Amino acid sequence: MFIRIDHVMICVPDLPQGIEQYSKMGFNIYTGGTHTGKGTHNAIAFNQDDYIELLAIRDQAEYQMAAGRSGSPDGRLTDFIAAGGGIRYVILQSDDLVAEVAAMRNRGVDVSDAIDGGRRTPAGQQLRWKAAVLGPMNPLPIIFIQHLTPLEERRKQVPVAGNHPNGVYTLERAYIVTHDVEAAAATYAKVLGMPQPSLRRGTVIMSNMAVFEVGPTGLGIVQPYAPGPAADALERRGPGPFQALYRTTSMGAAARWMQEHGMPPPARGVRNTGEQAMLVTPGDACGAYIGFVGPE
Repeated sequence: MFIRIDHVMICVPDLPQGIEQYSKMGFNIYTGGTHTGKGTHNAIAFNQDDYIELLAIRDQAEYQMAAGRSGSPDGRLTDFIAAGGGIRYVILQSDDLVAEVAAMRNRGVDVSDAIDGGRRTPAGQQLRWKAAVLGPMNPLPIIFIQHLTPLEERRKQVPVAGNHPNGVYTLERAYIVTHDVEAAAATYAKVLGMPQPSLRRGTVIMSNMAVFEVGPTGLGIVQPYAPGPAADALERRGPGPFQALYRTTSMGAAARWMQEHGMPPPARGVRNTGEQAMLVTPGDACGAYIGFVGPE
């Protein structure tokens, strides 16, 4: 079964600059290593059980060769980054990906096999996983992963896992914007094998939203009803992931860290739950909206 959102993949044109920007946001983020044969490299900021991944092209020739292979989810990454970058995929974690792929195929979903993958960290640690991607009949911006390396071992790949200056400790929700929330939610329900959620009214992103509860995390499929972050993302980039919302122990501490490191104060809003939330905009978050929610 799918047990949570594992991470969001934020694609950036220059990895060191992306690391610098997310450090200014208050994340403990470190070089993750290279993807052998794919021409890409990444950086990782761990929370308790999930993480942020920044991804960039390291070797253009190697990337182009890999992107041409059948079943690769990496095609058109160059175009995506050139158009501004941001969140390209939401990655869902499974505890049995082979079984999950079989179940999806029984529902008529076009999905790849669960393929072995891996990455070597700069310190030489080998990380292993299985991953599956959706085929052209279901072109959704989600990827499926089953980690073969235990969580505590994976957390050792970075010098500091968690304990971010911004107080973030977990991902609460990731949002994907669409032109038709009802139709899109029906497709996601089929792919995920979950009931289609009823619509809620999001007051910060100004959207009607169907939220799939994936373990402790939410996958929100949204359609704007008024100008706001979702409408901006839809106009700029078209349908796709645009925001990740994180729980913090202190929004005030997060905002102060950002201002002390030269970032503008994040915009504030009130969620439909009555909670305060704040947003770092794409110009300061490498093409993504990054949200924070929690006590002041």
